[in-house]
Amino acid sequence: MAARGVQVNKANTDKVFDRINLIFWVIVLVAILYPLWLIIVASVSEPDAVMMGKALLWPVGFSWTGYQAVFQHKQLISSYANSIFYTVSGSAISVAVTMMAAYALTRKFKGKKGVNLYIIITMFFSGGLIPQFLMNRTLGLYNTVLIMIIINGVSVWNLMVARTYISSAVPNELYEAAAIDGADHFIYFFRIVLPLSGTIIAVLAVYYGVARWNDYFTALVYIRDRAKLPLQTILREVIATLTTSTSDADFFSAYANDSHAISEAIRRAQVAKYCCIVVSTVPTVALYMLMQKYFVKGVLIGSLKG
Repeated sequence: MAARGVQVNKANTDKVFDRINLIFWVIVLVAILYPLWLIIVASVSEPDAVMMGKALLWPVGFSWTGYQAVFQHKQLISSYANSIFYTVSGSAISVAVTMMAAYALTRKFKGKKGVNLYIIITMFFSGGLIPQFLMNRTLGLYNTVLIMIIINGVSVWNLMVARTYISSAVPNELYEAAAIDGADHFIYFFRIVLPLSGTIIAVLAVYYGVARWNDYFTALVYIRDRAKLPLQTILREVIATLTTSTSDADFFSAYANDSHAISEAIRRAQVAKYCCIVVSTVPTVALYMLMQKYFVKGVLIGSLKG
């Protein structure tokens, strides 16, 4: 009876823990999802309701005013195409180089520890923006499409995750068996490692894709031709134009006799900020949803060993 009583108390403890755990994760989920939901609600609500703080759970009224203000920008569509091109081509190059470098770091060679140490040091220390800018300008990459594709091509963190994944998922004995059959590193990499690395390739594609899609700073530093600007830079200009123009003295003096134009511009600026966030976030959310089934497994396997 005593043993049975202990089992009942333990089961009750587990139930209490499960309920507390469930409540905790529900709170975390709400804390993560509510800001995203609020942005979507605000982007399609009446600007007056947004300004008065009424659009909190559901859209109040329905208005495309913010999206109309954003999509009126002439370069929005072309910048969207630029961002897609930079993201797809840049991520493809980054994933390819990262996988080849990760495979090389899993092989035995002279000076391997020194190479690993050198790579890890670059994760914490860099030459700085000005030396990097001068080097890229000397190489003729300034104001070119190529700089948007190849800059920051390899992340050391992603490289370490990929190296750990290959070490864990592809045993060294498999390479030794392939070597007996005459396979060299190229055959082993393309015919054995890559087919077994679909999960980590998907994870790297998400990491690099999101980073390149959200990158606006590179364009600010290196791109002067407006036809080559990515979406994030254009959206930044849209927000800055709408918010600044409605707050400076020139704006009010220009519309001194037109109070309706002033209020309409302020209303559009309020919701346009939320619309910009939605426009720039949708592709990354879609990419994550497509890769989600690979993402957790790849990250866990890639981070098991140091």
